[in-house]
Amino acid sequence: MDDLTGRVAVITGGASGMGRAFANRFAQAGMRVVVADVEEPALDQAVAELQSAGAEALGVVCDVADHSAVVELGDRTEEAFGPPQVLCLNAGIGVSGPLAEASMADWKWVIDVNLWGVIHGLDVFLSGLIGRDEGHVIFTASVAGHYSFPHLGPYAATKYGVVAIAETLHAELRAEGSKVGVTCLSPGLVSTNIFSSERNRPEVLTDPSGEPRPEEELAMREAFLEWVQANALQPAEVAEMIHRAVLDGTFWVFTDDEHRSAISERHAAIREREEPPPYAPLLDI
Repeated sequence: MDDLTGRVAVITGGASGMGRAFANRFAQAGMRVVVADVEEPALDQAVAELQSAGAEALGVVCDVADHSAVVELGDRTEEAFGPPQVLCLNAGIGVSGPLAEASMADWKWVIDVNLWGVIHGLDVFLSGLIGRDEGHVIFTASVAGHYSFPHLGPYAATKYGVVAIAETLHAELRAEGSKVGVTCLSPGLVSTNIFSSERNRPEVLTDPSGEPRPEEELAMREAFLEWVQANALQPAEVAEMIHRAVLDGTFWVFTDDEHRSAISERHAAIREREEPPPYAPLLDI
């Protein structure tokens, strides 16, 4: 796509973090933006600020884990702006901890949002993009979709899945000669709210048997969050990369090279049929 003016972008998880930055950047490019998010107050604020800046913007409260909610998102997009040309499947949440301690509620919540949310988005929007033979799909994966960090098992499982879906779609569209583009965004550490995902966790998927976190663990988590906010890449920088990827038709977008060596070592071990190399933590602070 070489001109986004007047086109329509749908962004899930668009009220904060990278999704919000995508909405801002696409609006600056002259697009009409549909911001979908489960967090209604943040959604209202995001849309109000976009509109006050002169953008045509629509906010839709949407839990991507609910297929019917994504169907409604598609209907409301069509009613307001017509069919979208850019689809950002960006909504995601994170749960951390050893696999041995992960509850069924943890697994279901992460898979419902991170994997089923992407599947629902494709089910609602992909056939239209292919039928019109134009547009671009952006999948927000993660470096954790290429390299398995300790204590991120459920999250990594879903992000490996997103990478696989993105690669498969790219291969299928290329084989068909389609003009629909695909980008697989694999961010490293970005200053977002994903490490505070519990604020949006459905009550039905909380673990009533879970014990309170030890004070020491909570203190370490707070220090980690403070470091991320102060040092991680800003979402607006990622949005610039995504804007350029849509214009250029770029498939892979990595936000930094911090984990390049680790990913290469993993690939080398696979080629040589060796056991996985020792895995490092996501961040050593």
